[in-house]
Amino acid sequence: MADSLDRILDQWRVERPDLDASPMGVVGRIQRASRLLERGLSEHFATRGLQTWEFDLLATLLRSGSPYQLTAGDLAATSMITSGAITNRIDRLEARSLVRRETDPTNRRSVLITLTDLGREVVDKAMSDHVANEARLIGALRPDEQEQLAGLLRTMLTALGDTPTDARPRRSDHGAP
Repeated sequence: MADSLDRILDQWRVERPDLDASPMGVVGRIQRASRLLERGLSEHFATRGLQTWEFDLLATLLRSGSPYQLTAGDLAATSMITSGAITNRIDRLEARSLVRRETDPTNRRSVLITLTDLGREVVDKAMSDHVANEARLIGALRPDEQEQLAGLLRTMLTALGDTPTDARPRRSDHGAP
């Protein structure tokens, strides 16, 4: 079965037979898959009245565990966006009553972003459908192929410098149990 990258690689073989364009096939396929997956996620979240970035931030707060709060810096780090962009996004979620800002009682210079009850309800309801949607999006691959692809992508991402970030506040940060 051929895809659009096969045609592009065939064209390069004709125009530049001296060039090994096979890396273009890998990178191009990852880029195209990313765009198609993003579209599939966006369309799904739109049915829930959410944008992808809204779900991402709400889910980050939820998976951080009780009390479902992080600093704006922690949220920005996990989202790989600037502090100005995270401020704007938090403003928008706060306007929808999905999060609230609170001054950190242990550090008055720090602001905690807390998932509201409504925010938790919204993200909880979206979570099961989100996982089912992702399963649908990668459903052309058998489970063993999905695992293999995840491992290969993990290897590539770590080689490119992607390292884990800890978006869960430490106990001493907030006095939380």
